[in-house]
Amino acid sequence: MFHVTLYLVLPLMDALLAAEVRRLPAVERLDCVKASEQCLKEPECSAKYRTLRQCVAGKESNFSKVIGLEAKDECKNAAEALKQKSLYNCRCKRGMKKEKNCLRIYWSMYQSLQGNELLEESPYEPVNNRISDIFKLDSLLSEPIIPRGNDCLDAAKACNLDDTCKKYRSAYINPCTNSMSNEICNRRKCHKALRQFFDKVPAKHSYGMLFCSCKDVACTERRRQTIVPICSYEEKEKPNCLNLQESCKTNYICR
Repeated sequence: MFHVTLYLVLPLMDALLAAEVRRLPAVERLDCVKASEQCLKEPECSAKYRTLRQCVAGKESNFSKVIGLEAKDECKNAAEALKQKSLYNCRCKRGMKKEKNCLRIYWSMYQSLQGNELLEESPYEPVNNRISDIFKLDSLLSEPIIPRGNDCLDAAKACNLDDTCKKYRSAYINPCTNSMSNEICNRRKCHKALRQFFDKVPAKHSYGMLFCSCKDVACTERRRQTIVPICSYEEKEKPNCLNLQESCKTNYICR
């Protein structure tokens, strides 16, 4: 059933993505940082982009409620003009050097062009680039369970033998376990390190650690602490869900 659903959905996703790309000239898709730099070198594009950024800044400060019709038309015209530029079709790459800046540029475009509430659009490369990982995971979970040794221990050993896995696993262990004076740990650094682990490490290693089978509660707890440390989600006080939603919308990475 899993495969059937994917085979039905993927062609539709590809068609929608292709239709979006066809609206632009056949040029290489740039990341948003490079697209922004390219735009600022062109006088016409630069002027429209600066206008658009002022419009976004005004919207975030409720300035849009008091500006006149002429200014609103100028914002709309700037947004429409930028649809013909590579900046409109730019995307970001997970773990890239200037990822946060790239996300800021991307969302400033989409806030103006499609509204702040349309959060289904992804600022990252199309999902079908990572579909092979989904099939790998499906085959992993579909295999019959055969009594073996400690799967989680085997997965940890396999990770330590792989330079990439060992590097990024070590990178998240430290920020996700060290205590701070006023909280459990440095949650921001922990989240960043965990994102890099899942983005950079091959699926056969990251999924192996995440979905290894356990026979007892102690093993399950060790697995959870290894790949999903308490630091990544637990807080002293339970936050309000609505407040979390609003906070997420204002964060370029969370959004």
